[in-house]
Amino acid sequence: MKTTIRTLIHKSEMSIPRLAVTGILAGAMTLFAADQSATKEVQQAHDHGSAAAPAALVNLVRVFTQQFTDVNAATAANYQPLFGCVTGPDQGAMGVHYINLTLYADGQIDSSKPEALIYEPSNGGLKLVGVEYIVDAATWSKNNTSPPMLEGQAFQFVGSPNRYGLPAFYELHVWAWRDNPNGAFVDWNTKVSCEGQ
Repeated sequence: MKTTIRTLIHKSEMSIPRLAVTGILAGAMTLFAADQSATKEVQQAHDHGSAAAPAALVNLVRVFTQQFTDVNAATAANYQPLFGCVTGPDQGAMGVHYINLTLYADGQIDSSKPEALIYEPSNGGLKLVGVEYIVDAATWSKNNTSPPMLEGQAFQFVGSPNRYGLPAFYELHVWAWRDNPNGAFVDWNTKVSCEGQ
């Protein structure tokens, strides 16, 4: 009996270091796998916008612009078409921008009041596909020390001269009414076309 107990004690003493090493290795592998998963999620968020922020801002835009699915409501609210249908050489299009110049000039960013509504020409009409928040860079910089952000989304700086003939400005597209395979906040949308005009 004493021999059996001594053998068990000896075996368990040798097993403790092995168990400790095994436990450490298992924990390290779990942390490594979690780190790889987190790195992948961060990269996807960087490439396509984070899953939480885009949904929130896209949903807000849909609520605030539901009334403008009819372009006549946009013109009644002082939005006017400028620049024609904006298309890129190889990255899709933006569409026709209906811009409210009063909102553009106020130097403010308000998710409920986009400076531009974006329509796609289709079957002789116009279909709302997204919005663009725009603010003059000089006006914004008078009262702010950093570029604008809206619901966690950073605006892009567009210098002057530019294809629109505008002074330097900050902008943020939100494709709330047309899915964009490249992300809800990417300028060009490969699912928007100017061919329907």
